[in-house]
Amino acid sequence: MADDNKKVETGSTDQQAAAVVAKAVYGGQDKRSGGARPPRRDNRGKRDERRDEFEQRILEIARVTRVMAGGKRMNFRACVAIGDRKGSVGVGLGKGADVTMAVNKAVNRAKKTLVKVPVLNDTIPHMVLQKLGAASIIFKPAKQGRGVIAGGVTRAILELAGVKNVSSKVLGSNNKVNNARCTLAALDSLRQVDGRKSKKKEVAKDTDKAVKAETKETSKNESKTNDKKSAAKK
Repeated sequence: MADDNKKVETGSTDQQAAAVVAKAVYGGQDKRSGGARPPRRDNRGKRDERRDEFEQRILEIARVTRVMAGGKRMNFRACVAIGDRKGSVGVGLGKGADVTMAVNKAVNRAKKTLVKVPVLNDTIPHMVLQKLGAASIIFKPAKQGRGVIAGGVTRAILELAGVKNVSSKVLGSNNKVNNARCTLAALDSLRQVDGRKSKKKEVAKDTDKAVKAETKETSKNESKTNDKKSAAKK
């Protein structure tokens, strides 16, 4: 009996020592609770920001069928345009058994075909005429406050690209997919105008105007002197 009492006392003292050590280490909290959980070190917030970076526009949703052995298989086709309104825009086409699946595929393909559009004073730097297949389109720069003069697919893509003033005309095809691809090809063909070259052109124009004005003045003076000489001879 004495031995059993000694074992119980030693066991209780060991438990008390363990409790003191746990209190010193964990600050008086239960070991199973673990205290307050530290914040997660993942990039979920950054991923959400990247996802929300581009704005999406559904240009067309069509129902397509494929003839298979034993019947027809119906799918959905989605044409989606994405852009950040800062010069980046893309167009993608996707198919799926569901509309959401088709849209997700189209968005992923559009991200792989992004085009950087040079925007100068909220408009395009120069005129462009693009032909792709049966579709043909023309873009012309516009003044401030003119707005986006376009319709349908072309207007949506221009707005996503960040162009605020432009005049356009769609020629040829009425197919939305072909017009979207032609619009993207036209924006891809735009080139940034160098500011130095434009300044040189302005200086050259000013010098030409000054030379013309001087030649006019000299011709007038010569004509006056000739008239005076003829009057003096008479």
